[in-house]
Amino acid sequence: MLSDKKILITGPAGQIALPLVKSLATNNEVWGIARFNEPNTRESVESLGVTTRAIDLATGDYSSLPDDFTYVLHLAAFKTEGLDYNHALTVNAEGTGLLLKHCQRAKAALIMSTQSVYKPVTDPLHAFSENDPLGDVNYVMSPTYSISKIAEEAVARFCARAYNIPVTIARMNASYGPNGGLPTYHLDWVLADKPIVTRWDPCRYSLIHQDDINNQLEALLDAASVPATIVNWAGDETPSVQEWCTFMGELTGRSPDVRVVDMPGTPRGAIADVTKRRAITGACQVSWKEGIRRTYAERHADSMSNQVTVSGQSAKLLNEIGKLS
Repeated sequence: MLSDKKILITGPAGQIALPLVKSLATNNEVWGIARFNEPNTRESVESLGVTTRAIDLATGDYSSLPDDFTYVLHLAAFKTEGLDYNHALTVNAEGTGLLLKHCQRAKAALIMSTQSVYKPVTDPLHAFSENDPLGDVNYVMSPTYSISKIAEEAVARFCARAYNIPVTIARMNASYGPNGGLPTYHLDWVLADKPIVTRWDPCRYSLIHQDDINNQLEALLDAASVPATIVNWAGDETPSVQEWCTFMGELTGRSPDVRVVDMPGTPRGAIADVTKRRAITGACQVSWKEGIRRTYAERHADSMSNQVTVSGQSAKLLNEIGKLS
């Protein structure tokens, strides 16, 4: 793991970022920036020994932030309902450029992108490679997301060349762990006897557990380059929603209710070609079944035999998906 580095993380209270911050803060000087609008998020980050600054990526005001970071991990993203493409582009694209301009002395930067940048195809078993066409996936929970993330990638590529900053653009696919992620929320819903809606049967993802994300970070930073390195950050196994919900039923003694709802314009599956990532990081260490076991044990340690109340991000996502069924 990284040690004795000065690391800036944007969106440090996020699903992927908070566990990553926790793993890095022990042996590094970690700074975190965000708006910190949600209650107690700043306190939760600072409790890990992180220095924080309240900064809005949309404004580009970095006057309170030093610029001598060894590494920049840009994990923050604007994702919300509605069709305000202007604001989405301001935050995700322009905000990335202003951040990298401020931090152009960094040894390397990792820019978190998404599998949602790929143009949908009808084949549910298609494995998207880094050279596949890009396009709008019509993401129902955030219609502006894929277009603004494509724009973010373009800005990050420009900054790598203009400021000579080694950059890795990592397209994340189906991260999960005790702090959240699609399989984690499905586990919440299984325990709460709520229906699970998916868009195809089988609907496959390249699941990657938080522990593998933490362990692969250093190699992905080492792979940063000018021009930027672009890589699918995803797991080696491709279970379907149906398969992992069945497994969750076996773990919990519940009977998952999985429903398929047609979602026009979206990909029928989300499999990533991870050949390039494996060449950089090596194989993943956490199998999807072991990852779900860990998530169950850690997230629901006090309620394994009781009714679970769905709350937080899991409840918000359930409410949005419920509109489709």
